[in-house]
Amino acid sequence: MAQKPLIGRDTRLCMSLSARPGNFGTRFHNRLYELTGLDFVYKAFSTTDLPAAIGGIRALNIRGCAISMPFKEAVIPLLDGLDNSAAAIDSVNTIVNDDGRLTGYNTDYGAVRALIADIDPATPFVLRGSGGMAKAVAAAFRDAGFRDGVIVARNQAACQALAALCGFRWLADLGEGAPILINVTPLGMTGSPPNELPFPEAMIEQAVIAFDVVQYPPETPFLRIAREAGKRCITGEEVAILQALDQFVLYTGLRPSPDQVADAARFARQ
Repeated sequence: MAQKPLIGRDTRLCMSLSARPGNFGTRFHNRLYELTGLDFVYKAFSTTDLPAAIGGIRALNIRGCAISMPFKEAVIPLLDGLDNSAAAIDSVNTIVNDDGRLTGYNTDYGAVRALIADIDPATPFVLRGSGGMAKAVAAAFRDAGFRDGVIVARNQAACQALAALCGFRWLADLGEGAPILINVTPLGMTGSPPNELPFPEAMIEQAVIAFDVVQYPPETPFLRIAREAGKRCITGEEVAILQALDQFVLYTGLRPSPDQVADAARFARQ
């Protein structure tokens, strides 16, 4: 393990902004700084004043910032530019600060593309949700060659817009199921009503793959039922690890080894 310098005046700060900050990203990034010997530190924050928070990133020369719900779209007008990964879907989950110029990226998109790379794109799917993360997931499926998809969300305008953007169908309420079920809503998140499901149990039983982007808990009620039924599960934690790794590379310019990433992921789960 490389020797990490003591925190001092030259230490670079990275951060995250979320309505409900968790510890996973903070522990993951800080563990990688420790393993690689980088003079960085990472801290999670919440805010009720997004413009002031973004101004602080610029004014204090904070190197990078992860952006989570509900700020992924609202942050865009506050930035100086967008990488193609964010511009294509109008959703930002990462800010990189280059000497006061703030550029928005979306590393969720790349994480999802990696996790679905081995799935036959002819497989139909149903995706529930229409927010910033849903845009990243739907775009990843679109660009991986999936064509038979349905977007379901209570917000009809957002649902229609996302379906049109990605070339999928839309429904206001759940209809028939599909081999791939994707939850991109807060249903099942820690703090939600116990055993709340984004899809009926009968629909889960008929599926082949269950994909839940909820990170806390790592196994949601949806995934628990799917796993017990022998379905393949893709978890929010898997998405979190891959997207956080891409953020780390953007912030530091260094790509850690697979062993270091595995170590940081184990540490973050504790």
